[in-house]
Amino acid sequence: MKNRVLFIVTVVVVFLLGLLASSIVNRKNEAKYKYVPQVDIGENEPRNSEWGKNYPAEYQSFLQTADTSFVSYQGGSAMRDMLEEDTNLVVLWAGYGFSKDYNQGRGHQHAIEDIQNILRTGGPKGKGDGPMPATCWTCKGPDVPRLMNEKGVAEFYAGKWADKGEEIVNPIGCADCHDSETMKLTITRPALVEAFDAMGKDINNATHQEMRSLVCAQCHVEYYFDKDLPGKEGVPYLKFPWDNGMTVEAMERYYDSIGFKDWTHKLSRAPMLKAQHPGYETYVTGVHADRGVSCADCHMPYKSEGGQKFTDHHIQSPLNNVSNACQVCHREDADKLKLNVYERQMKTAENRLKLERFLVKAHVEAKKAWDLGATEEQMEDILMDIRHAQWRWDYAAASHGASFHSPVETARVLGSGFTIIQEGRVKLARLLAELGYNKPVDMPDISSKEKAQEYIGLDMDALRKEKEEFKENLIPKWLEAAKERESKYGTKSVSLNE
Repeated sequence: MKNRVLFIVTVVVVFLLGLLASSIVNRKNEAKYKYVPQVDIGENEPRNSEWGKNYPAEYQSFLQTADTSFVSYQGGSAMRDMLEEDTNLVVLWAGYGFSKDYNQGRGHQHAIEDIQNILRTGGPKGKGDGPMPATCWTCKGPDVPRLMNEKGVAEFYAGKWADKGEEIVNPIGCADCHDSETMKLTITRPALVEAFDAMGKDINNATHQEMRSLVCAQCHVEYYFDKDLPGKEGVPYLKFPWDNGMTVEAMERYYDSIGFKDWTHKLSRAPMLKAQHPGYETYVTGVHADRGVSCADCHMPYKSEGGQKFTDHHIQSPLNNVSNACQVCHREDADKLKLNVYERQMKTAENRLKLERFLVKAHVEAKKAWDLGATEEQMEDILMDIRHAQWRWDYAAASHGASFHSPVETARVLGSGFTIIQEGRVKLARLLAELGYNKPVDMPDISSKEKAQEYIGLDMDALRKEKEEFKENLIPKWLEAAKERESKYGTKSVSLNE
């Protein structure tokens, strides 16, 4: 009986060991053939699907950036009308394109269609038409480095947005961050390299871990268009304002020193700065950056499928992937980790909204001062206070995720904005009194996006009609021209005997 039991146990153990060995062999075979190239990827290949033939796991995960189902407190991948959610924004950006349309960013797969659909890009009839420069395409896809290599950087920036609509059709993807020959991470946007040079740094000395954030910093940063570069006058050349550093004060000093403004506010006439999305600048002041955690560690964590470990190219909020993005380091329950994030975001939003309301009042009060006959000399210091306070608000608000990446720095920036705008409003109150107005200024009804846009003088029906005509008439021509061009690219298969 004892021998029979021993025999059965031995058979079971041998069987299980056989299964284990078979699994190991299968996984090794999978690993062996995972990166066997199928096609030769050209130097300027913009089509993500071509790269996907050689890197199917990464490509399949990248396709998931098309998903728009995840909604979080502050972000997610769903389309959200931010002007509808926060009508203060319409007044804060009066006279600037963002007051027309401003939506929560979706996944990288939607980069092209979203910029085509947004009202800010207008409804151009053809080349040379429309309100936006070609530079606005810079971060929208791998056709951009292709064009920069083919035509030159300044030549790419030159002209109107509509001029290059038929050229840029592939959404953000492989060639934006990878070298086609070595697959190493690479910088494809010269503005980041030039910004490092301006700070006296050589980006070529960056480590691989640093590059896992720097490829994101090509686009998730504050920037402006410089039209006064020697030899490139009139070309809206993309630059980062990092010469004095990346803090909110350092970039402000830079902008003030060159007399730059993004636009003149329609109500207050203040020379305004529009923060774009200084995600990298705020990230570097946070604890994760201090610990050496890269953007990719959380937004593109490693995953395993079929025994293969690879970087998940479903670039998304870590809150939609807590087990891989957060719990690798933080052992707390997933719901608790999410609650920690939301608490930080909610507390920051509380102060951000308060600051917005003060800024709205300052713009309206400044308009009242102008209406009563204030002079430019009387308004000069007040307008600079409005400029500097709103710049701080926008720096904190536009760097999506700053309230998590760097809550302490974000709170400091918002706090300094409170101080500046209240000082400006005290100056305004004194000036209004000098002008004979000694009572509170009536505030407009901006309880809805429509009421706010009407208050600042936008004809939304005309803007929407213009956009619909553009989508109906011009976009199909762009797509047809792009299809014709790409049909000539061809695909070169790789022989397994090579």
